[in-house]
Amino acid sequence: MKEFVLKHKKIFFIMMIIVGVYLLYFHNIWMYKLLDVDETRYVNMSSTMFHDKEFMTLYLNGKFFFEKPPLYFWIENLFFGLFGGVSEGVARIPIGLQSLFAALVVYFAGAKVVSKKFGLIVACILGTSLEFIIMSKIAILDMLLTSCITISVFSGFMTYFVQEQNKKYFWWLFYIFSGLAVMAKGIPGVVVPFGVMFFAGLYAKNLKEFFKPKYFGLGTLLFLLIVLPWHIAMLHIHGKLFFDEYIIKHHLLRFIGSDVIHRERPFLFYIPILAWGFFPWVFSFVSMLVEKCRGFRYRAYETLENKDRFVALSIIGALFTMLFFSVSGTKLVTYILPMYPFLAVILANYWCEDGCSKIFKVFSQVLNSILILVGFVILIARSYLPFDLYNTVSELKFVGMSLCIVAGGLGVVFAKDGKKLKLFTVYTVLMVLLSAFGTHHFFNINAKFGQNDLIEYAQIAKAQNKKIVGYKTGKKYSLIYYSGAKKVLFLGEDDEYLVPQYLNDKSNLVIIKNKDFKKLKFKYTVVKKGVKYSIVSK
Repeated sequence: MKEFVLKHKKIFFIMMIIVGVYLLYFHNIWMYKLLDVDETRYVNMSSTMFHDKEFMTLYLNGKFFFEKPPLYFWIENLFFGLFGGVSEGVARIPIGLQSLFAALVVYFAGAKVVSKKFGLIVACILGTSLEFIIMSKIAILDMLLTSCITISVFSGFMTYFVQEQNKKYFWWLFYIFSGLAVMAKGIPGVVVPFGVMFFAGLYAKNLKEFFKPKYFGLGTLLFLLIVLPWHIAMLHIHGKLFFDEYIIKHHLLRFIGSDVIHRERPFLFYIPILAWGFFPWVFSFVSMLVEKCRGFRYRAYETLENKDRFVALSIIGALFTMLFFSVSGTKLVTYILPMYPFLAVILANYWCEDGCSKIFKVFSQVLNSILILVGFVILIARSYLPFDLYNTVSELKFVGMSLCIVAGGLGVVFAKDGKKLKLFTVYTVLMVLLSAFGTHHFFNINAKFGQNDLIEYAQIAKAQNKKIVGYKTGKKYSLIYYSGAKKVLFLGEDDEYLVPQYLNDKSNLVIIKNKDFKKLKFKYTVVKKGVKYSIVSK
């Protein structure tokens, strides 16, 4: 058997990659409901587009939606058409593919510039980072933006490493995918790629190449051909309303300040996000920073070998991306996702170095100890968690406990013996298996803390042909998606005086939070009480 495998090792390697990709991004993606609020919002909008055949103007809850460009929704509709309808699993397939595209791009770039081993390590680090995995299984816009930015910027990077006659193709790819990034999510799609390449040009002292007519002229034309048609059409259809809402409010003002969506965050907001989002690689990343910063000295671009140039360009990419999203007035957890491909390249260089330093072993053992500790904490969870909470999270117990203890134990042995490649393999396999067999449990557990109530009530409303009124529920779009309604009425705290009117109408199903029972100033009867929300009547 061993001889057969060695004889056909390329075939087995390809099969292993295919299985790994499936487990990472596609296994069990149909086994959990859409997540409030972003996934339910965007899939509901895609569903509306699919059924109404209105492919220009986006609608949410029966109203114009001028916050985002339409590329994500067009892609979703393509897959709805291919698979014959709308479902949770189908909605997530394009996002998994975008994750795969980003990983493939960094692999081929790393393999071309350095080596196949380097490219594979970059792709594994990126593809198995915790936040990257989570975002690959939720049908929202950020992974599409990340994929487009990754293809754009790394195409730009490749212009530093390919022969002169091939540069134009990579410059054109840079402009094409920058345009697609704009159509995915607006301003970040143009600022991040062009900003990174501008500072890369300054560092490499070849900024003039950026403006060569054969690159800049046709590239700009390709960019504008992608970006302008939809924007011009929307300005023609909606005029000043689109300009004020889309361009001024949701792009310029949203970047300048947080008042638009009321999400004020500190400048260093993304540091703790990266601390957990880059798990498990954050530990080796910190050990790398400790080692490299002590002996750091500036080196001019022309003095570097190709591998070091590639890493230097990625450092510029990481720093600019971090700075851009940190100075933005609006900060959300998912916004920092385009930074992970750059971090993966930087860290891959460290993992490819020969030998294991003492600092590397120390940080590896810290990670291994944490994994083992988490495994045993999960094992004895029944002794300290309330019974109801334990029952809620118990479905994740076996997967989490076994993977953490086994990975931590193997990690201790391999780190002690300095077996770097085996240690890397342990962490990679750990994240692949957690992604395949743990993430759907995590999402299902999350839904048990209130969203399942809303899904159940939406299905009741659908079965009884009733309209839904949510009072102080927030805009939970699962009520729209799972009821099949065109729109749901969401009332805020100032609308309490309207609630009795809707209770009087028997065609309405009114939903409120359980914690608001005592605050209500009108009489009501609880028809059905859930974990967080209840149906009430007069």
